[in-house]
Amino acid sequence: MPPERNAGAAPHGSGGGRRRRGGAVLRVVPALVLVALAVAGPWLAPHAIDAPVTVPYAEPGDDAPLGGDQLGRDVLSRLLAGGRELIGTSLLVAVLVTGVSAALGAVAALRPAVGRFVERAADVLMLLPAVLGILLIALSWPDGGRLAVITAAVVMGVPYAVRLVTGAAAPIAASGYVEAATVGGERLLHLVVREVLPNLRATLLALFGLRFVAAVYIVATAGFLQVGPQPPAADWALMIRENAAGIVLNPWAVLAPSIAIGLLAMSVNLAASALVPRSGRKAVSAL
Repeated sequence: MPPERNAGAAPHGSGGGRRRRGGAVLRVVPALVLVALAVAGPWLAPHAIDAPVTVPYAEPGDDAPLGGDQLGRDVLSRLLAGGRELIGTSLLVAVLVTGVSAALGAVAALRPAVGRFVERAADVLMLLPAVLGILLIALSWPDGGRLAVITAAVVMGVPYAVRLVTGAAAPIAASGYVEAATVGGERLLHLVVREVLPNLRATLLALFGLRFVAAVYIVATAGFLQVGPQPPAADWALMIRENAAGIVLNPWAVLAPSIAIGLLAMSVNLAASALVPRSGRKAVSAL
């Protein structure tokens, strides 16, 4: 397995290399801080998420820095408690989509007959809009809850991702060392795990970042449609739906979770982009 060359990298210890590493760290820090805050949020919340502390849609005050929601509950407490499950669900979806797509894409590149079947199936599934796919799975699985949302997000995410991985794996599958391994009698599992996937790490890392952002969009949409988390659960998307009617009275009940979802998607995508090796930037820009 010839290692992937990093032709654009500066010599180790050079000033340019240190600046790039420093820039990468700065782009990763916002995502780490936001994820850590969301994970620790339930313990940092000043009030219980289901206990009224003020009047409905109250303006920000001493007891509620971001005001009250439609039942007078503290918006800040529900904001701090509402991100952990969204991040966890989106992370699980991104891992599943990237893993399944990596395996299917590598097999499709190594076995053209399988590749044609996978591509046709992906083309059909890509025609289904994400929101319609969520509703179809939710209606056919009424008690599925968050598991139904995860299933819908994986089903909707794999077709696009597998086409991308197949395209990136095709030149590797046609390279001399893979052909030599094939002629040498190596099995398909060995070719996928030892020869193809290690040379796709830049593409897969970039794909993971993109699929995480897409998962945040799908999971948030499902929460807004009340497919998955149900009241009185604290969920950012559910908070937007519940408090939309009172946005004039207390805009922070809607703006705070909306800003949190936007910052989460942007910061994770920025972090994933910063971690992509320089040799993989060309492939990433083609997405």
